[in-house]
Amino acid sequence: MTSYWCEQAWLPEGVVPGVLIDVADGLVVHLSTADGPGDAVRLPGVVLPGFANAHSHAFHRALRGRTHDDGGTFWTWREAMYAVAAELTPESYLELATSVYREMAVTGVTAVGEFHYLHDRSNEMGEALRQAAANAGIRLTLLDTCYLAGGIDIPVQGVQRRFSDGTAEAWAARVEELRPDPMTRIGAAIHSVRAVPRAQLAEVAAAFPDNPLHVHLSEQPAENEACLNAYGLTPTELLHEAGALTARTTAVHATHLSTKDIKLLGAARTGACFCPTTEADLADGIGPARDLADAGSPLSLGSDQHAVIDPLLESRALEHGERLRTGKRGRFSPRELLAALTNHTSIGWPEAGRIGVGAPADFVAIRLDSVRTAGSRPEQVVLTATASDVATVVVAGKVIAQDGVHFSNG
Repeated sequence: MTSYWCEQAWLPEGVVPGVLIDVADGLVVHLSTADGPGDAVRLPGVVLPGFANAHSHAFHRALRGRTHDDGGTFWTWREAMYAVAAELTPESYLELATSVYREMAVTGVTAVGEFHYLHDRSNEMGEALRQAAANAGIRLTLLDTCYLAGGIDIPVQGVQRRFSDGTAEAWAARVEELRPDPMTRIGAAIHSVRAVPRAQLAEVAAAFPDNPLHVHLSEQPAENEACLNAYGLTPTELLHEAGALTARTTAVHATHLSTKDIKLLGAARTGACFCPTTEADLADGIGPARDLADAGSPLSLGSDQHAVIDPLLESRALEHGERLRTGKRGRFSPRELLAALTNHTSIGWPEAGRIGVGAPADFVAIRLDSVRTAGSRPEQVVLTATASDVATVVVAGKVIAQDGVHFSNG
């Protein structure tokens, strides 16, 4: 058994000083309080549950700092992304994704949902991602993505052929071959209503009913316009028609929604994953996060294209986006922001995301004595800290990163 002593820990009931966490077999087995660490490993500052990065495209990291010369739009950025996708092999993807996941680890990410569509009609790329997460020591949910069309009524072309299995049936048969392991779970994804034809949406949505289902939703106005022109429905309405909106579903971005869309998502308890740094970088817009939460949609956060990997910055940007959108402060409480930061249910780890007996021993210590956090109340650290303030990251009871340095697993 290993024990960790927290100067302060954010437990379900709130921030508690002097918390002793006993860990065995990767799980929290006992919680108590003590005046000092004794023989336990000391964790400084305030200790939070590990962060869930609910939306990642690992290979997009290759574009960081390389797409800002000539302005443009989401659609012009996409061409640069396609150029990267055309060059990757399983070997080079393993190297790239390992670096990306290690970067996540030092920022406090203990589990990642990888929205994976670079298949080449095999699972080699997916297995490379599994190994990359193992190398980084973090949990992985491989959200294997169905991608069958280059747009509504447009066949895949060029590099998009690497994304497509041809049919929903062929996609499901390939995904069926993937197996979970103690640190990996398998989920499914509909790339978007642009990339899965209406006639095959229901088949994809129903393929793996016990697993998480993610979908890019209304990230750009052009997607809404194309869907309305083709079907007379918004993307949300089309997904609703296909039975794709359920409590196991997470809608990623959900930026440009109608009032009816918000009601449909909330009524189904479909989650919404916001990726504020990516949505800002790609000029997507600011989505109705508060409205979705009030309607009943659980929120999660992701770094998406990894223009920045800093979960604390994503949580703060969620609140700041609401302030910019509405002209009001405090749209989300610090506790609500922490809930979004640690929403592991969205990626299929419902037992994680809390510090409690029986939960995975995944947690992150945030310093309260840096130039950024000095003077902060522990309960408000999600609004002051950055990834630079992450002192220690623990996954399955083992320290995997400390003070910005990753302890290599491979």
